Amino acid sequence: MVVTLRSVASRDEILGFCDDLLDIGSFEDYGPNGLQVPGKEEVKRVSTGVSANLELLQRAVGSGAELVMTHHGLLWGSELTALSVPMAARLRALLCADASLAAYHLPLDAHPEIGNNALLRDALGLEPDDRPFGEAQGSAVGAIGRVPDPIDLGELRRRLGEAVGQEPLTFDSGPERISTVGIVTGGGSFAIHEAGHLGLDALVTGEPSEPVMGEAREYGVHFLAGGHYATETFGIKRLGELVAERFSVEHEFIDVPNPI
Repeated sequence: MVVTLRSVASRDEILGFCDDLLDIGSFEDYGPNGLQVPGKEEVKRVSTGVSANLELLQRAVGSGAELVMTHHGLLWGSELTALSVPMAARLRALLCADASLAAYHLPLDAHPEIGNNALLRDALGLEPDDRPFGEAQGSAVGAIGRVPDPIDLGELRRRLGEAVGQEPLTFDSGPERISTVGIVTGGGSFAIHEAGHLGLDALVTGEPSEPVMGEAREYGVHFLAGGHYATETFGIKRLGELVAERFSVEHEFIDVPNPI
């Protein structure tokens, strides 16, 4: 959906708002949060998406976006290396259009209101449980949801499928009735250990790792993977909507579906 308001805003003011809202200074991450590639300082149109791949960037700059915001940016790690062919093409798409790229990773997973995990919890119809969950890089980025009236695995699977728009991979390895669910979107199968130690009934994430089937069985926890991409559309889309509302700029979420 595109919000058409035709105002001009400062890129740095927009990103300052996002940086503060997500409290990016409080997180150690796998790459830098905030501005990664600088472009025009004035912004009329913002495009958001999950991953800064070439298709998304080309569609964003083709639509006239001066600022692209993604969950998965271009820069990972702290070392500079020679550019790969995909990286060169992605940078070329941005630099030739004088468009900026910003990325928000763990801070966008963790936010208690607009984070991927909080929004997926809400989409599953679960009540918040304030216990910290899903530690990554020293921060609890996940969420726990409670089911007021316990449900079976089939119902949780149905809710997740509706929320992400695809059939989840499921390992039926937990109790008959589910009342507590841990959520870590994306590559969150590492959280099976926390789920087991906390006595949760199920873990919802994006994609599995090879050991997780056995670990889920051994902990007695149901495991559901709704897709790395599909579980991480929620936060970046909502962040773009907030930017459009606050700064009266156009916003479009660009969907580049990925079954993984």
